[in-house]
Amino acid sequence: MAIRVFIKRHMKTGKIDEALELLKTFRRHAMAQPGYISGETLINHYDRRSITVVSTWARIDDWVRWQESEARAANEAELEKLLEEPTRFEIYDLGTLTPQND
Repeated sequence: MAIRVFIKRHMKTGKIDEALELLKTFRRHAMAQPGYISGETLINHYDRRSITVVSTWARIDDWVRWQESEARAANEAELEKLLEEPTRFEIYDLGTLTPQND
C-alpha cells in the first residue's frame, strides 16, 4: 500500500534560502530511490520558516530503506544545522480505509 510522508521543519531566521537548496538536493536523491513516486515542498504562507515536504512512496519499506540510508543521513545532518527545532515525521497510508482493531 502506498504511503505519504509529511516531513515538517522549522528553519532558523535567515536560513530559508540555504535550506531550500538542500531540500532540492534531497529530492534529487530521493527520486532515484526504489519506490519513490512523487514529492512536493510546501512553504507556510504566514511563516516562511515553516516548511513541509510531502513525499509519496509505493510501500513503507521503500521509505524506511531511504530514511535509514547513509546518503539520507548525510543530507539530514547538513540540514539540521539550519533548523530551529527537530524535524517531525508523519506517515499516512493511502488507499481504501479498512477497519482496524485499535
